Amino acid sequence: MLTIAVDFDGTIVTHEYPRIGKEIPFAIDTLLKIQKDFQACLILWTVREGRELDEAVEFCNAKGLEFFAVNNNYIEEKESDKQPRKLKADVFIDDRNLGGLPDWGVIYQMIASGNPLKPAPTQLISDYPVKKEGFFKKIFG
Repeated sequence: MLTIAVDFDGTIVTHEYPRIGKEIPFAIDTLLKIQKDFQACLILWTVREGRELDEAVEFCNAKGLEFFAVNNNYIEEKESDKQPRKLKADVFIDDRNLGGLPDWGVIYQMIASGNPLKPAPTQLISDYPVKKEGFFKKIFG
């Protein structure tokens, strides 16, 4: 099973900590689709704690997005089980990634590719077709 750790602020919602920001377009819809299509285990991985964490979880639950665990590898994990807070995830989705947060459509395609660690495909300027000069332009410059 694919385990994906997902950040909250700046990834699911805009940065407005400690308040809940606006939902980033397609974030929750894409995460729901990833859960459904790939039976992925999603873990909410955020610096939020206490009341702010509860609000983030409630926000997601109200949108139909439920996580396997929150800031833990599994729901039953206890404080005494933890060493440093390091998750055992296959993929981390975070706005602080090197290169920033890809578009949620790109994130879905990367996971669907079966190799989500491979960089997202980019279209280079050289990939665009070059418009050829017309007949009159060649003659009259």
